[in-house]
Amino acid sequence: MAQPQFEEIVETFEFLDDWEERYRHVIEIGKAMDPLPEAERIPATKVDGCASQVWLVPQIEGQGPSAVFRFHGDSDAMIVRGLIAILQALYSGLSAGDVGKVDAGAEMGRLGLNDHLSAQRSNGLRAMVERIRQLSARTAAA
Repeated sequence: MAQPQFEEIVETFEFLDDWEERYRHVIEIGKAMDPLPEAERIPATKVDGCASQVWLVPQIEGQGPSAVFRFHGDSDAMIVRGLIAILQALYSGLSAGDVGKVDAGAEMGRLGLNDHLSAQRSNGLRAMVERIRQLSARTAAA
C-alpha cells in the first residue's frame, strides 16, 4: 500500500551501502522540505512523546473516509525532519480511511530504520505515526 514516493525512498536505500550513507540521506530528505510557518508551530500541532520539537499539520481534501489525507511538519532536529519527510512519502495522498491500514513499522523496517534509530528516536517516530493515525481517524469519522 506504500505510495510511489515512499517506494522511491526504499529503492534509494537499497543502493546505499551502509547506515552512515542512509543516515545522511534521511537528513538530506529533511533539508529538502519546506519549513513549517511559525504560525503553525503551536501547541495544537506539537507532537508529544518526541525528544525533539515536532509539529504535524494535517491538510485534508474532502470529508469522511474517502478524504485525501496529507500533512506537513517540521522539527528542530535534522534527522527528525527527515523522518517527517519519509512519513509524508508513506502517507500523503492516501484516503483517510486507508491511513490506519498502513503498517508503518513494517514499512519503515524496509528502510532498516528499526535497527539504527536510538530508543528516543524510535519512540518519537511511533508518536508521530500515532498522531498521523489519530488525525486521519478523526477525518474518516467525520
